[in-house]
Amino acid sequence: MKPVVKVKDLVQKSRKKVLLSNLNVEIHRGELFGLFGPRGAGKTALLHILAGVDRFSAGIVEILGHDIRRSEKFKKKVGLVTQRPSLFADMNVAENLDYIATLKNCGRASVLDLTRRFELENILNEPVQYLKPGPYQRLAVACALLNDPELLIADELNNCLEPFSTDVINRELSGFLAGGGTCVWAFNNIGLCARMSRIGWLEEGQLSLYQPEEARRVWDNRYQAASVPPGDGHA
Repeated sequence: MKPVVKVKDLVQKSRKKVLLSNLNVEIHRGELFGLFGPRGAGKTALLHILAGVDRFSAGIVEILGHDIRRSEKFKKKVGLVTQRPSLFADMNVAENLDYIATLKNCGRASVLDLTRRFELENILNEPVQYLKPGPYQRLAVACALLNDPELLIADELNNCLEPFSTDVINRELSGFLAGGGTCVWAFNNIGLCARMSRIGWLEEGQLSLYQPEEARRVWDNRYQAASVPPGDGHA
């Protein structure tokens, strides 16, 4: 079976700075692939490439079997949740759902279904610009799923949300994966490692692949080493 995401020798440069250097990874159906790394490591740059938002300098990227430099057909089956607010701030919740559904050529049934699943009924008339982070993110994920994507790309999916919104998003993400969907989730909280199928640790432009427990062990070892006072452990 072909991978949902295939990246080969990917290079991304911004002016003279190399953001991503010869990245190679394959991500398969049903995976929750965690993209981990410090702020500024290039996680967002990689997600924007996978979503077809940004061009890249060199290499090959295939999404759902499509070479994304040659075809944009893959975009019909991709959902994107960005780190920065990207919904229409001058519209209310219902208007955002309806307008984005129109842009994605989705039916009314999809809007009603996702409104119910993400428990948005009580805030449909609320202006998006005044929403708290939790309701905003529930709306953002609902909008990303309107087109019934096969691949969900998410940047900091549930960072600093209240428990209710976190639970709703986690529940729907689990259902999405169980139904054969694939998710690439960028995060910088090591505590989320256990939720992932695999971890891609991005640092200084390089991507290292780990199982969740391996990534946590590497992190703990690094943290412990950094915590040892100078001179400790030496004869």
